[in-house]
Amino acid sequence: MTALDACPDTTTHRFPEHFRWGTATAAYQIEGAAAEDGRTPSIWDTFSRTPGKVCNGDTGDIAADHYHRVSEDIALMRQLGVTDYRFSIAWPRIQPTGRGPAVHKGLDFYRRLVDELLESGIRPVATLYHWDLPQELEDAGGWPQRETAYRFGEYAGIMAEALGDRVATWTTLNEPWCAAFLGYGNGVHAPGRTSALAALRAAHHFNLAHGLAARVLRGALPPSAEISLTLNLHTVRAHTDAPEDLDAARRIDAVGNRIFLDPVFRGRLPEDLIHDTAPVTDWSFVEDGDLETASAPIDSLGINYYSPTVVAAGTSEAPSPWAGAEQHVRFLPAPGPRTAMDWPVDADGLHELLIRLRDDLPGVPLVITENGAAYDDYADPSGEVKDPERVAYLRAHLAALHRAIEDGADVRGYFLWSLLDNFEWAYGYSKRFGIVHIDFASQRRTFKDSARWYASVIERGGLSG
Repeated sequence: MTALDACPDTTTHRFPEHFRWGTATAAYQIEGAAAEDGRTPSIWDTFSRTPGKVCNGDTGDIAADHYHRVSEDIALMRQLGVTDYRFSIAWPRIQPTGRGPAVHKGLDFYRRLVDELLESGIRPVATLYHWDLPQELEDAGGWPQRETAYRFGEYAGIMAEALGDRVATWTTLNEPWCAAFLGYGNGVHAPGRTSALAALRAAHHFNLAHGLAARVLRGALPPSAEISLTLNLHTVRAHTDAPEDLDAARRIDAVGNRIFLDPVFRGRLPEDLIHDTAPVTDWSFVEDGDLETASAPIDSLGINYYSPTVVAAGTSEAPSPWAGAEQHVRFLPAPGPRTAMDWPVDADGLHELLIRLRDDLPGVPLVITENGAAYDDYADPSGEVKDPERVAYLRAHLAALHRAIEDGADVRGYFLWSLLDNFEWAYGYSKRFGIVHIDFASQRRTFKDSARWYASVIERGGLSG
């Protein structure tokens, strides 16, 4: 008997019977073991070692030491009661140079992870790319070069052969917008380049890479396998209904959302995007057949949502990640409370985004592949980690998600970001998104109050009164 069995069922927002409840992580953020068993540097290893790029000079060398603590972390997932676990595979752990045969010890690590998940009754959801490009491929030009997309297709084939009999859901890319525009546009993420042209070229080659990988996966996996793509789509709001503010929102929607949605689901580039970015490029790097490849059919779309974007007519501050499309655009703070990342808390933005996708992409199942918040939580003298702000954030967003489902959005699952406190990219270890607190000095894991709350949501299948 559980604690819930002894209480009346007060669930008021019940989710569909087969709804998938999960958590998510990323390889570089949690694995550590950065130079073990044949793994070579990724662009994030290099970037984090560049002075001034990451808070406190932190690196992912150890991170949450998940590489050595897989069984311990899966035990935490069992306690939570999650049905699914979304993880990413470190490309340089599989192909140290981004080319050639796989490193067997790298494959063995993910085989062990997947086997232990299945033994625990947890469905593995694999992401092929969560930003850790092998450094050798970056040295050869990185994502602005189309050759990287072909290398990615080969890597997808290696992973499909190694794990295709055990992993039922595959995501090709995580947040290509961030990888392209923060990595190559304004340089706040690895590899740290600042070129509008490089960002646009990278975005196109991510679309191409997705399509190439989707085709390889489709040919190698069982017919029942699910192939997906995860995008951090922007809920873009115009500050007013003035035509110039609405045009600002259109510009950012084009380079923030439709630059990926239109090639993947419609096999074309947005005409207004081409016009807006004309001072940067004529898009001649898009070759015949690229957009057809990018639009290879997929089974679901992953959505990462954290906060909305509010824009008005004006001038943005430089350097901007928006690759020239932000001309005459000013970014405004959204009202309301903020997280420790200074991100606005606005659950209505999630509902708004899902209703847009319901209307724009009818028949495409959706999954929330990331949603969560960073707060300045800590273990108190008794060892407890109380994080009421995170619980409130999650409750509000799950309520908004439930409302979207009631309004006809076909959302099949929710993956809370993140299972563990981790290396938070350019913020290093200064920001905590996990529902499991980690003392990085000892690697001690402690459930936060939010973890217990999420476990009760999963057990009830919804939110209580």
